[in-house]
Amino acid sequence: METPTVRWRRLLPRTPARWAAAVAVLAVLVGGGTWTAVADDGPPAVQREDRMLRPGGVEIDTSYFTAGGSGKRPAVLIGHGFGGSKNDVRAQAEKLAADGYAVLTWSARGFGKSGGAISLNDPEGEVKDVSGLIDWLAGRPEVELDKKGDPRVGLTGASYGGAVSLLAAGYDQRVDAIAPVITYWNLADALFPDGVFKKLWAGIFVTSGGGCEKFEKKLCEMYERVAVSGKPDAAATELLTERSPSAVADRIKVPSLLVQGQSDSLFPLGHADAMQKAISANGAPVSVDWISGGHDGGDSETARVEGRVGSWFDRYLKEETGTDTGPAFRVTRTGGIDSTDGAALKRGASSDTYPGLRSGGREIPLRATGGGGTPAGAGAGAGAGAGAGTGAGTATKSTGSAETFRNPAGAVPPAISAVPGVGGGLSQLSSLGVGLSLDFPGQFGRFESAPLATSVRVTGTPTVRVNVKEAAGQDAVLFGKVYDVSPDGRQQVLPSQLVAPYRITPDQQGKPIELALPAVDHEFDAGHRMRLVFSATDLGYASPAEPATYTVTADGPLTVPTAPAVATAAATLPWWTWGLPAAALVIAAGLLITARRRTATPAPDPALTDVPLQITGLSKKYAKSVDRYAVRELSFRVEKGQVLGLLGPNGAGKTTTLRMLMGLITPDEGEIRVFGQAIRPGAPVLSRVGAFVEGAGFLPHLSGRANLDLYWQATGRPAEDAHIEEALEIAGLGDALARAVRTYSQGMRQRLAIAQAMLGMPDLLILDEPTNGLDPPQIREMRDVMIRYAAGGRTVIVSSHLLSEVEQSCTHLVVMDRGRLVQAGPVAEITGSGDMILVTVAETVSEPLAEKVASLPGIGSAVRTDDGRGLLVRLDGATASRLVADLVRLDVPVTGVGPHRRLEDAFLTLISGGAA
Repeated sequence: METPTVRWRRLLPRTPARWAAAVAVLAVLVGGGTWTAVADDGPPAVQREDRMLRPGGVEIDTSYFTAGGSGKRPAVLIGHGFGGSKNDVRAQAEKLAADGYAVLTWSARGFGKSGGAISLNDPEGEVKDVSGLIDWLAGRPEVELDKKGDPRVGLTGASYGGAVSLLAAGYDQRVDAIAPVITYWNLADALFPDGVFKKLWAGIFVTSGGGCEKFEKKLCEMYERVAVSGKPDAAATELLTERSPSAVADRIKVPSLLVQGQSDSLFPLGHADAMQKAISANGAPVSVDWISGGHDGGDSETARVEGRVGSWFDRYLKEETGTDTGPAFRVTRTGGIDSTDGAALKRGASSDTYPGLRSGGREIPLRATGGGGTPAGAGAGAGAGAGAGTGAGTATKSTGSAETFRNPAGAVPPAISAVPGVGGGLSQLSSLGVGLSLDFPGQFGRFESAPLATSVRVTGTPTVRVNVKEAAGQDAVLFGKVYDVSPDGRQQVLPSQLVAPYRITPDQQGKPIELALPAVDHEFDAGHRMRLVFSATDLGYASPAEPATYTVTADGPLTVPTAPAVATAAATLPWWTWGLPAAALVIAAGLLITARRRTATPAPDPALTDVPLQITGLSKKYAKSVDRYAVRELSFRVEKGQVLGLLGPNGAGKTTTLRMLMGLITPDEGEIRVFGQAIRPGAPVLSRVGAFVEGAGFLPHLSGRANLDLYWQATGRPAEDAHIEEALEIAGLGDALARAVRTYSQGMRQRLAIAQAMLGMPDLLILDEPTNGLDPPQIREMRDVMIRYAAGGRTVIVSSHLLSEVEQSCTHLVVMDRGRLVQAGPVAEITGSGDMILVTVAETVSEPLAEKVASLPGIGSAVRTDDGRGLLVRLDGATASRLVADLVRLDVPVTGVGPHRRLEDAFLTLISGGAA
């Protein structure tokens, strides 16, 4: 279970001699603790004390962080994720300490250097340890007290650490505020939802803890008992429930910020919903934040989340009543730069009240389609969802609104929705438009809507009434999911790769029951269809081993929550309506003042006259820093006709590089030459460069065409040089040009911004994150724009942090990380050819198994990876969906499937997210 971490500013000693003396004095004063002291590029200094404590009878490894002054301050405890240690949350602790808190981190029992066995946040174990740590904080002279023995204290943490925050608030009344992140309300409900054993996640849970022997004995026995039977018993459910926050629901009465992940099959959004209902019923302030990532991968939005946690504590621990703690509900949807005004877009939508999971229900009529007779594997091609007939030889049939299908003997092969716990696996591939969800013929029933007349934003839990029967009168175990199906029916997407399991007992069968589908935030576009699927199996769960026949009848429409109160805040008046004239005057004055101090521009290099861009030894330090670089020793070259992708994670230095290329900022070292001319502010050669870097500014009341005309007039260049018709044809805006920009969608605004950058048809076009905030169809359109532009013999440079964004349109890549060049070259050399698939497995792959995979139809080759725990498979006619199906049939323990990209190794430390 991953703990969100963040890379903050590096903390460096100032004067070594001074700090050495301070450390020596402190070592004498604390008598057994080990102190280190560090400082960032400005005060205050952060001090850390490492020591072993015994708060609950077991040695617990702790770190204590403080900064600056001798005044009283609130305290914060930060827990870590399962399988990790206190080291995973050090950066957040240092930041909070610098912001005026006394911060204590610790390694939970059984993890890091702490002693004891893992007891899954037992009230008599890990929870008692937290109360002991609060006791210790109460004795610190710098910690603010509400009364003797009662420090002003808040708790936060992700996953395992989030759960202990909730539990501590329920068991210890001294806790004043909490901010749990991607965690559980009831662990039994998480691992045994509706009485169905979530076998893969449970196995990952035990494995990431170090194996069964690391757990408390009765927990190990419970797991092995359930894993063997494949079905949770009452004792197992009771054991996990009593160690869950839900057990003390009526006692949690403190301000609570609840952050939950949308991409999370372990602790889905329903857990945060249950938390909100219980805590708000106790009269405490509660805010809910749905981030885009989660335990299944995706963006954890660490910096934003930790910033909001800090504000929450500022309000409820420091009692800074003017602090904005954010809306009651927020959900991440899009992000990036608004091309109309250059301002940062809000990365989500919000509401002043929490809508719950069923607000604004809209009924979507369904009909049975007989889809079980054809594979429902999503993805480009593979016949995903194509056809509604029954396949020959299957047991599936359609009768009115009923679907009949089978659970195969041994429940194999299982349907695939996700491979739980594998970041960058199937869930991430789905977000890239490569769906690998798979439902096997004869093992599922399908109900489908008509094409949607308008787009529908689903925010919450869809529900449907069904009648389920199992032919032999046994339990029916089903898995429900709602697909987003493209207009042509060839592609379907499973939002967040989530399914909902159901155990329907004989006494529930033969009569209508309401089933809740997975809670999601997803927009179904107009023309798309909603496809409700009930499958008899799923890879992540245990299904009955006995063969069974299920009949499911839809007893009503699919009801989807639309949460009408949740909306993006209205845009404010753009700053440029008043700021541009003033800024122009300031810039002009600055240019006049500095003109005499400019250095002479280097002479043109005749050898580079036809080279669009050459960068040599480029470096740029952060402001007021002597050794921290945004870009360092960067060199690469771009040739005519190339579409070059500038790739790297956030903070890699891409935008800084582009700003230097545009002459907006000056390098500290190195040289940039465009067509042989050295780049300086105002260099004439920049007229051959078009750029979309900082976001375009458009007048919202004017039409798109009028905005472009006005922009070109402002350049002072002849109208005939604009080539506006060519730019508009490439941008493909059509009739929208006559409409006011305020009516534009985000995708249209982005295309208008690109058209503006293309005015004059520059030889070199530079685009920084042009697809930010766009949905998949809009991203595809933007890629087409770039390809069409380059097809005219010009050069395009596009910056992005997503490999998937550039590999489909770029001919070459430059990969940056932490300001440095990682790799440069043709896309095929860096990413591998598109027919190469990397399959990772849970155990070592034998050579005979690799040969068996290589002999499958449509497979060109299959080679074991260097570590032996994966296969590099070259597709020769087969699809990724078919490969997954064949691997499951061969009992290969698949943990991840994706395009083979050698860049992943370079980014491993950035995307791993720390411990589980």
